[in-house]
Amino acid sequence: MNLPILWFIIVAVFWTGFFVLEGFDFGVGALHRLVVRNELERRVAINAIGPTWDGNEVWLIVAGAAMFAAFPGWYATWFSALYLALVLVLVGLIVRGVSFEFRGKSDSRRWQNGWSVALTCGSIGAPLLIGVGLGDLLAGLPVGSNQEFTGSFWDLLTPFGVVFGLALLSACLLHGATFLGLKAGEPVRSQAARTARLLRWITVVLVVVASGWTFALSGKSLLSAALLALNVVAMLVAAWSISGGREGRAFAGTAVAIGSLVAGIFAGLYPDVLVSSTSAATSLTIASTASGDYALKVMTVVALVLFPVVLIYQGWTYVIFRRRVLLPPDGATAPSRATS
Repeated sequence: MNLPILWFIIVAVFWTGFFVLEGFDFGVGALHRLVVRNELERRVAINAIGPTWDGNEVWLIVAGAAMFAAFPGWYATWFSALYLALVLVLVGLIVRGVSFEFRGKSDSRRWQNGWSVALTCGSIGAPLLIGVGLGDLLAGLPVGSNQEFTGSFWDLLTPFGVVFGLALLSACLLHGATFLGLKAGEPVRSQAARTARLLRWITVVLVVVASGWTFALSGKSLLSAALLALNVVAMLVAAWSISGGREGRAFAGTAVAIGSLVAGIFAGLYPDVLVSSTSAATSLTIASTASGDYALKVMTVVALVLFPVVLIYQGWTYVIFRRRVLLPPDGATAPSRATS
């Protein structure tokens, strides 16, 4: 395996890891006003993702940075095409991050509600828009012979891209609901379970349709077929586990479903990195957009040293903060933690 192909796989792993980890954070952020009845329960939902959301978002930064360093031509064309959408994503992520810090700075009901709305909007907008952008890679964008995007904002709204974005958003919502079932105490736990039961079949349909469409647009390789089968099985396992109250299995199912859905995009792209709707001859490929061998060698050494450290550190964070977040005892003002 040569270095450009290795780094294409690494980029795919970063994007997949981002949605598997940040997916439940997006889901909880989007649902935190729906699965609760009062401010204390809302704080339980938010505190459930409090220790992890910012670490999970780092995967998005690393994915973008890896594309920039390993495939500058891919990065330049795709990010230029998505310029306005990326601005909206950044605004959503910034407002979402600020809301975690600011909503508890005042006891004003209006202040808290305002930041809760910001958290909800940012948590819905980011996965939806990023999902549309990922779908566009495979659906195709107008690209000229000089590797420049030649379309307009409306060309980004491809039918497949929109369906893929909606499927990814729905999967994140279900992922978040199943996470709250594992992480939150009563009554948030039961309310999240009810929400998951309402979302499950809608999500199954959207995710399976998006995954099947991905396979149809791809080269129908063995890997693409395997990811499609894995996606269908994972979604059905998640749906049946939600029915049976098996929270851990349901969460694992949604995680695998999101991972296989995103990974399917990159499996379908290979050996391209961005399909051109103008002409197959102007599609961007791994070979035509990769950096030089020296740069890729240096990046590989750095990745081999630092990536395991990041995985160990982030895994340890989940171990440390593994306990459920519970409502406070009578008279207390903040959610507490106890083992499940």
